[in-house]
Amino acid sequence: MTQHDQLHRYLFENYAVRGELVTVSESLQEILANHSYPLPVKTILAELLVATSLLTATLKFDGDITVQLQGDGPMNLAVINGNNRLQLRGVARTQAEIPENADLKTLIGNGYLVITITPEEGERYQGVVGLEGDTLAACLEDYFMRSEQLPTRLFIRTGEADGKPAAGGMLLQVLPAQETQIDDFEHLATLTDTIKADELFTLPANDVLWRLYHEEEVTLYEPQKVEFKCTCSRERCAAALKTLPDEELDSILAEDGEIDMSCDYCGSHYVFDAMDIAGIRNNASPGDPQVH
Repeated sequence: MTQHDQLHRYLFENYAVRGELVTVSESLQEILANHSYPLPVKTILAELLVATSLLTATLKFDGDITVQLQGDGPMNLAVINGNNRLQLRGVARTQAEIPENADLKTLIGNGYLVITITPEEGERYQGVVGLEGDTLAACLEDYFMRSEQLPTRLFIRTGEADGKPAAGGMLLQVLPAQETQIDDFEHLATLTDTIKADELFTLPANDVLWRLYHEEEVTLYEPQKVEFKCTCSRERCAAALKTLPDEELDSILAEDGEIDMSCDYCGSHYVFDAMDIAGIRNNASPGDPQVH
C-alpha cells in the first residue's frame, strides 16, 4: 500500500549526520491530474517535487521556496513551489516535442537550476546552479557544496505504486560545525543508495530505516504532513485584473462577454463578467467564487 505523503527527519546517534525521508505520491498525482505531460516531463516534475520537499525541510524559518529548471530545450520550464508547512504545487511548460527517453539535459537543453528562498521576514535569496550533473540530484548536491559547504546526498526514486505515479526520496547531510569523517558519511550514503523505489513508496519510515541502517543507532522524529496546495484565488485574480488597462479588459469583455482566468497549477477557472469588472474598478469585493 502506498504511504501517505509525509516527511520524516532522523539523526544518527554515532555520526554527526542527519537524514530526511519523504513520500510525495499523492501530491504528485494531484499535480499531474490537470495536465497530459509526456512521461519524461512527469518524471522530472516528480524528481523536482521530491527534491523541493527535502529542501523545504531544511528551512529554519517561515517562508517559501521555489525550485525551477529553465532552459532552451523542448521543456523550457519546470517549477515546484513549496513552503515551510510542506504545501507544494508545480507545473511544467513545453515548447517542442519531447523524445520518449529524454533525460534532464535533453529536456532542458542549455539551462540552469534556480533556487529562490523567500522568508516572510528578511531578505530573499536566490541561487543559480549550472546543470553540471547528469541528474537533478547531482546538480543539487553540487549546489549544497558550493552554497553551504555541507556534504549532502540526495536519493530520488520515481515510478508507480498501485498503478499510479509515485515518488519519494531521502537526504543525508553532515551537521554544520561538526567533525564527521568523510568515510563515515560515504558509508551511510552507500547504505542509503540501496533503497528500492517500491520500498520507499510502500513501507513505513521505520521499516525503511531498519532495512537500510539496522546496524546503526538512528533516532526517528515525528513526521510532518506533505500536501498539494494551490494558492490561487478569485481575490488574487481580481487583484491581477486591476493592474490591467481598462481598454484591454473592455476589449476582452466585448469579444467574449466574460474574462476567464485559469490557474496553470491546479486547473481552476475564475470567471468575471462586466458587473464583476465594474465592481473591481470600484474597489468592491470581487464577489462570490465562481470556480468551474
